[in-house]
Amino acid sequence: MKKRIIKVAIYLLIFILSFINYSISYNIEENTDYSVEEIIQTVSNSTDDLQISSGYAIAFDRGSKSVILGKNENKQVPMASTTKIMTAIVLLEHCEDLSVKVEVCKEAASIGGSRLGLKTNDKITMNDLLYGLMLCSGNDAATQIAVSVGGSVEKFAKMMNAKAKELNLSHTHFTSPHGLDNPMHYTTAYELAIITDYALNIEKIAEVVNTKNYTVTINGYSKNITNTHELLGYLEGVNGVKTGFTNGAGRCLVTSVDRSGFNIIVVVLGANTKKIRTKDSIKIINYIYENYELVNIEEKILESYDKWKQINEKRIVVNKGVRDNIETILGNIKIKFYPIKKDEIKNLNIQIENIDYLEAPVEKKLKIGEINISLGEKEIQNISIHNNSSIDKKSIYDYLKEFGEVIKLPLKYNLNM
Repeated sequence: MKKRIIKVAIYLLIFILSFINYSISYNIEENTDYSVEEIIQTVSNSTDDLQISSGYAIAFDRGSKSVILGKNENKQVPMASTTKIMTAIVLLEHCEDLSVKVEVCKEAASIGGSRLGLKTNDKITMNDLLYGLMLCSGNDAATQIAVSVGGSVEKFAKMMNAKAKELNLSHTHFTSPHGLDNPMHYTTAYELAIITDYALNIEKIAEVVNTKNYTVTINGYSKNITNTHELLGYLEGVNGVKTGFTNGAGRCLVTSVDRSGFNIIVVVLGANTKKIRTKDSIKIINYIYENYELVNIEEKILESYDKWKQINEKRIVVNKGVRDNIETILGNIKIKFYPIKKDEIKNLNIQIENIDYLEAPVEKKLKIGEINISLGEKEIQNISIHNNSSIDKKSIYDYLKEFGEVIKLPLKYNLNM
């Protein structure tokens, strides 16, 4: 009997210890225990200090899809609940009606960590699950979304990975919709910025992550939830996106900011404390907007092209063609605005190269030149210059016609004599 009691006690102790470890390792996002306003003020008073304490960070320009600055931004690391940005993408691309009500499964109801507060057999709409996913970072909401949309967590993770492949992300892999620690669950700061940029192009996601407070309905009862993003509503231009924490990932924060059309995404991963991730994010945001300018390079490209066209277009000779010269057209300018450090704008360089001789026939849209835009030694983009229409090779008839034009006037003159 005594041995049996000891055995039960051991099992009980193991259970308690595993529960404690289970609780600690999960992504619980507690309330901010410091003043965000004070940090904003402190960072604003030291704008030249760009010492980033977090392990991994990036500032990503949404317009040009370029990296403004980074720290270990291509290192594969866990990303905790920032995972849920991809969860939201997959949900909205596979669920046409968010008003549909679902019944909460046992798996979702029993998940630990950050929770919306769902219980088995609860009734809730997919729309409210989305808000619970992105505002209060509910692992229960994430799990229920996975089961409702994909059939299971495992199948939903495959859908997430398929989307990552579609976005050409080679250093991102998902094993769950919530981001709890797993060696095979990782991304990079850079690729997380790519995911976020894609997500914000989905109107519903942009709306949800920019919501400070929301009321969900569970079994007909209302419940108020608050966005865990500590900078939303405090720092100018912030419009989302997602927080995250696990023991393995540390403190994570993805922030979208838009100031006068200069729209950036700042990702901070691997911070030791919540205060550090907040401070690092504010530092990066302030530094970008104080030191960089969004330059209209499309305007500069068109000005350079027009000047080139006036001088050089007629110098391109078409040998044996029905026309001697070509008319050019400029290719697509993909990057229209580009963030440049204010003291480096003078280093923006635009060069145009072109061929000056063509042999007929010349096909339409043939590339005859290129505009190269660079900043110092960094190439920004290349734009092709094309022939606007085809030019046929002269036929015997064309040569005879030309010959007739040459002798036409002299013949008339002789006859009149």
